[in-house]
Amino acid sequence: MSTPSVDDALLDERALSKLRWRCRRGLLENDLFIERFFARHASTLTARQAEALGLLMDLSDNDLLDLLLGRRSPEGPLAHDDVVAVLGLLRAARSVVH
Repeated sequence: MSTPSVDDALLDERALSKLRWRCRRGLLENDLFIERFFARHASTLTARQAEALGLLMDLSDNDLLDLLLGRRSPEGPLAHDDVVAVLGLLRAARSVVH
């Protein structure tokens, strides 16, 4: 059995806490997507997914919302498989009902 790479390692509590803080947004709509995403996936997030999420968090609130709502598709560095996968998880979290 092979050892998982560092990128596939689960985030520890400190890294998860820092990521949650970094993901705070100015638009309520974005915060709702992100809150539901963390409710569903926090315990299974990997370093690779955290890095991809960080790239999405570098966007302006409106650009992020356009991606979350499917108004736009990821382009350039955001068209990377990891970013697209995390975006899919964020979009799927929209359907989570509390």
